[in-house]
Amino acid sequence: MTQVVRTRAELRAALAALPRPLGLVPTMGALHAGHASLIRASRERDAATVVSIFVNPTQFGSPDDLARYPRDEAGDLALCAAEGAALAWLPAPADVYPPGFQTSVQVGPVAAPLEGAARPGHFAGVATVVAILLGLVLPARAYFGRKDAQQLAVVERMTLDLGLPVEIVGCPTVRAADGLPLSSRNVRLAPAERAAAPVVHRALMAALALHARGERSAETLRAAMTATLAGEPLAEPEYVSVADPLTMAELERVEGSALLSLAVRFGAVRLIDNERIG
Repeated sequence: MTQVVRTRAELRAALAALPRPLGLVPTMGALHAGHASLIRASRERDAATVVSIFVNPTQFGSPDDLARYPRDEAGDLALCAAEGAALAWLPAPADVYPPGFQTSVQVGPVAAPLEGAARPGHFAGVATVVAILLGLVLPARAYFGRKDAQQLAVVERMTLDLGLPVEIVGCPTVRAADGLPLSSRNVRLAPAERAAAPVVHRALMAALALHARGERSAETLRAAMTATLAGEPLAEPEYVSVADPLTMAELERVEGSALLSLAVRFGAVRLIDNERIG
């Protein structure tokens, strides 16, 4: 049975009764099989798993996007119970950002390009809320999916720079059978858009195949992704990237590790995906 708490006071009392070490799975709700895999990863290593469910307003660029974000509290709690999470914390905004809140965590260059450029202020919101969650729960480990590769890099950088005593664990992307990464936003895709969306992963696979055949020009890999996306009329690319996986700086040649990533719109829904080389 998953215990449900909502206030900071309830959280503190519940945490005091849990065995250590703790694992934290930070989420914005609308939980799916990808989140379930994070809970299972924590249960394999930690004595108790805490799932936070909070649609963080500071990481949204517009009130409309925040309002449209899917919410399913009953389904979320059912998934937490099915996967054996010990505790689910569902705070109100005032329990995360108390009255008079005025602190922001700004991460440097790794947060600037790609998602940082497309969504100004997004990573400040992410880094700030993650720092708060880590400070309140005090887990030994926190679990994040690799689908949001730049977010994972930002959180790792923030945790290292601030000396936070927590291990950040990146977990594999969970995909549908057609390659589309699971995402809470997928439910907003119209049927035709959902049918078209797997082109995002096909674009990444086209670049991976070129690299496997010996191609090392980053621009050629970007061109392969762009050409694949161009074959799908419903796909509207925002960016196509071949970057250093630690700094997110664009590469000219791929001689070692690289992160292939892209952001593509299908109507009103914006999807991101990535694959790593090396």
